Amino acid sequence: MKSVIDRYGKAKEEQQVATNPNSELKFWQREAASLRQQLHNLQENHRQLMGEDLSGLNVKELQSLENQLETSLRGVRSKKDHLLIDEIHELNRKASLFHQENMELYNKINQIRQENTELYKKIYQAEGPSEVNRESPTPYNFAVVENTDVPVQLGLSTLPQQNSIEPSTAPKLG
Repeated sequence: MKSVIDRYGKAKEEQQVATNPNSELKFWQREAASLRQQLHNLQENHRQLMGEDLSGLNVKELQSLENQLETSLRGVRSKKDHLLIDEIHELNRKASLFHQENMELYNKINQIRQENTELYKKIYQAEGPSEVNRESPTPYNFAVVENTDVPVQLGLSTLPQQNSIEPSTAPKLG
């Protein structure tokens, strides 16, 4: 009810201000005084919330101030907990994506390892393990090392055009 009366009073003053320049000056002086008082009250309240200038407060006011601070602290902790939970969920999601990507890469490595084993068997079943196919239409040879504890190793090298040179061993990758 009081706020309605205050609003009515302000609206009536504003209407009068528009008609009289003297009234306008008084209105703005009252408005400035009101804003100064609000600023003073806010500064005092801020000092009290910061634990300063508490000497003029009685027990009931101190208890009210303590309740305000506890309510504010609960709000801050709740917000912090919410942010931390969101961050944990995001990190778990990223970890899951990394795990999935690692599994896909592991499967690709196993597939390549199987393909290399099949190629190794095809080459050395036809030629024997000590021969390199020099009659191949491509001037390259490759070597496959099959060891389950060591990463897949492939190598390419060019063969000399002369047949009299010893077969070179291919460099091993990995």
